[in-house]
Amino acid sequence: MGESRRGPLKSAVPSNVVSPVRRCSRTACGRPAVATLTYVYADSTAVLGPLATYAEPHCYDLCAEHSERLTAPRGWEVVRLLDGSAPARPSGDDLEALANAVREAARPQERAAGAGGARRADPMEVARRGHLRVLRSPDN
Repeated sequence: MGESRRGPLKSAVPSNVVSPVRRCSRTACGRPAVATLTYVYADSTAVLGPLATYAEPHCYDLCAEHSERLTAPRGWEVVRLLDGSAPARPSGDDLEALANAVREAARPQERAAGAGGARRADPMEVARRGHLRVLRSPDN
């Protein structure tokens, strides 16, 4: 008898009000969160790492700006964990290796001194189709 005519779906919050994107925990900041801050009170440490998989009540989600400007209380240490999913910035060695590979690929193919400028035949090469080669098995 005391039942309401309205079903549970009519009284629920519409889905367009709740955003699937987690937002920064700082007051009045609506930017998307990119990092999670956790305090370890026993060690006087603030740990800032990649965005946690689930929102936890004892952690704080921060946007990029607030995570960069984060400071800890006096006497506390801030530990910033690197995000393993983020692409690493190329080092000088990586760039040099890439430049050497490009130079090697741009070198003209060696030509045999024979008539018609035909390529020197590779003893393992059986056939060629465009840039692909069919190689003979080393056992044969």
